[in-house]
Amino acid sequence: RYAGNVHLDVDAVLLGELAFAPFNRLVVGGTDLGPRTLWLMGIVLLLNAAFILAFYKELKLTTFDAALAGALGFAPGLIHYLFMTLVSVTAVGAFDAVGSVLVVALMIAPPASAYLLTDRLPRMIGLSMGLGVVSALAGYWMSWLLDVSIAGSMATMTGVVFLLVFLLAPERGLVAIARRRARQRWEFAQTMLAIHLLNHEASPEAEVESREAHLHEHLRWEPDFARQVVRGAERTGLLTRAAGERLALTERGRAAAREAVGVSG
Repeated sequence: RYAGNVHLDVDAVLLGELAFAPFNRLVVGGTDLGPRTLWLMGIVLLLNAAFILAFYKELKLTTFDAALAGALGFAPGLIHYLFMTLVSVTAVGAFDAVGSVLVVALMIAPPASAYLLTDRLPRMIGLSMGLGVVSALAGYWMSWLLDVSIAGSMATMTGVVFLLVFLLAPERGLVAIARRRARQRWEFAQTMLAIHLLNHEASPEAEVESREAHLHEHLRWEPDFARQVVRGAERTGLLTRAAGERLALTERGRAAAREAVGVSG
């Protein structure tokens, strides 16, 4: 009833414009104290920092193991809703300053990127802040260079940073995963070769089964692939070439084959 004549426009409520933030001044008693958004977000920053510093252990425990936190006498529900309230206050304050798109981008992309780089919470928080700052600076530079939206450019850069981390993260990046799988493929093939040679060692078929040319028939390997596996096994010290082009296991190769099949020395 009391707000019936109030005009709520999405541009006024949700979609702030970062470029205009410096012109919205905070004036107290005729004194210009600077941009209103700077004061607002500064207070929000202090609230966030104080909450994390004061309740870091409780927040960490209730987030990752609410059952244990409850058993230890904490209040997981209370901590959760306090944290959600703080997130809401941060989001509402930032919406007015920079708009919803940039707020959502900065709340999601930097933490997701940091999670691909580390599992330790303190380091993840630091990386999230650092990646957010880098994305903001790079986005501002891109917006100035191309004469486009500042908030849109910053949001774009958060996506670019996430994509780079998604591809190049040392342990969880796509490139690292592809290289690890390729290495595991070669290691598995070399282990299979060692097991094959061990099974036929000192047997009547050893003369034939231990030749590189026979691997295509027994292990169904293409000649080029078999050649590369043999060379790799030689480099890693699993086998050597004996007389007559026979492949012979070294002590290291014999131990690796026995370990793979679960046979003790």
